[in-house]
Amino acid sequence: MLHNKFWQAFFAIAPIASFVLILLGYIVFMFSIFSNLPELEQNDTPPAEFFGGLGFFFLMILLVIVIAFASLIFYIVHAVQNPNLKGDNLLIVWILLFIFVGGIGQFVYWLVEIISKQKHANL
Repeated sequence: MLHNKFWQAFFAIAPIASFVLILLGYIVFMFSIFSNLPELEQNDTPPAEFFGGLGFFFLMILLVIVIAFASLIFYIVHAVQNPNLKGDNLLIVWILLFIFVGGIGQFVYWLVEIISKQKHANL
């Protein structure tokens, strides 16, 4: 599974893409609240309608957290098993990037250590 190109690309792109989708969902949710503000002030709408999208929003946040954590574990294991990083301090640098930078660190690792190394191996 570590050397499958699909899973490598998925765990590199999914945390960033899901974060962007959650951000867009948050913007839509806030826009719907502010656009319906006059109706909400008249107390004609029940609270369930007001907070209708909030449960889905929290469920999507939980999904993003699970994807980001799975991506972190996947790429830490991949970096530890990468023979190009043995005997170097690059392994520690990459793991610290994964932890402190999050999804961007995994995306950069995928581009630098996986995609570019595959292109050089094919030449």
